[in-house]
Amino acid sequence: MNNKAFIISSEFPPLPGGIGNHAYLLSKYLQLSGYEISVVCDFRKEKEDLAFDAKQTFKIHRIKRNKFTQLNRIKKANSLIKQNATVICSGKFSLWIGALLKTFFYKKKFIAVLHGSELKAGNKALQSLTKWSLKKFDSLIAVSEFTKQFALTVDSNLSIQVINNGFEIAQFESSSKESSTALNLVTVGNLTFRKGQQNVIRALPLLKEQFPEVHYHCIGIPTERDKFSELAKSLGVLDHITFHGILSDTERNTIIKKSSIFLMLSQRIKNDFEGFGIAVLEANSLGIPAIGSRDSGIADAIKNKYSGILVDQNNPKDIVNAVIDIMKNYPKYSEQSQEWSTHFDWNHIIHHYLKTIQHEA
Repeated sequence: MNNKAFIISSEFPPLPGGIGNHAYLLSKYLQLSGYEISVVCDFRKEKEDLAFDAKQTFKIHRIKRNKFTQLNRIKKANSLIKQNATVICSGKFSLWIGALLKTFFYKKKFIAVLHGSELKAGNKALQSLTKWSLKKFDSLIAVSEFTKQFALTVDSNLSIQVINNGFEIAQFESSSKESSTALNLVTVGNLTFRKGQQNVIRALPLLKEQFPEVHYHCIGIPTERDKFSELAKSLGVLDHITFHGILSDTERNTIIKKSSIFLMLSQRIKNDFEGFGIAVLEANSLGIPAIGSRDSGIADAIKNKYSGILVDQNNPKDIVNAVIDIMKNYPKYSEQSQEWSTHFDWNHIIHHYLKTIQHEA
């Protein structure tokens, strides 16, 4: 068996991003499983990218972004495919490249990982290209049931399996939650309306009535910070919010451990939505229950009424009731959230990918 595979991803660390983080961990755990791995991705910040790449034990081929980017991606992928039995594509342009290569290298195994928002991105022509591309792959893997159902609206005849996203629990299990009597809420993610921090902010006035000392911590790229600050100011809750910006993993985890509940109230904006919600499980592993929007892939990351509660993200009363329920039964939710998170360790997740890769390989 040829244990060589390469991954084409629209994102890759060190910069943040769910697609990139997934591609990195998939690469890492395939290598730990005996595969020789190569990665094709773009440069985003060259200095940081090169420093990150130098520390990895698998080869990363970065493509500079310019008017020839797409052509150079194809050329690089084409140069690698002859030595690799399996090609894994993750992200929008990756699906297109994979489908094109499959046309010429039909004996190779091509797998697409579907996150969600890439499936109907762009204009009608690009959406048609994506639909055509999906039919070319040998296997389609969705990171959540929500993503699978969304993909079936592109083409109801597609055969799709679900392999949930995962995380490295070993990075968190040595830590434990720090006790606090105050209600501290936290969200980790880019500050955008799609990520949904505004939904938490809109619930704060009602939360203040029940929990006068409530404080909301926002961690992540401050894209819409000014707009969120204006919203908070208009609602009289700006003093109850801290915008931390980008933090190191250690700084982030310190704040999470001091928090009561993790919130991810992502908002679907047209065809852009939360494909899974790995940050929820990272918080769970520290004993922090979660509240998430049910109309998204977060529904796969939260076991409702067990590791947290799924809500209508647009209903502040729904959010407040969920907070009250969790706080009244906190020891139970905290213990159950930690147990739930263990199911999503990459040491388990990778076996599902190996089964797919090795099937008729």
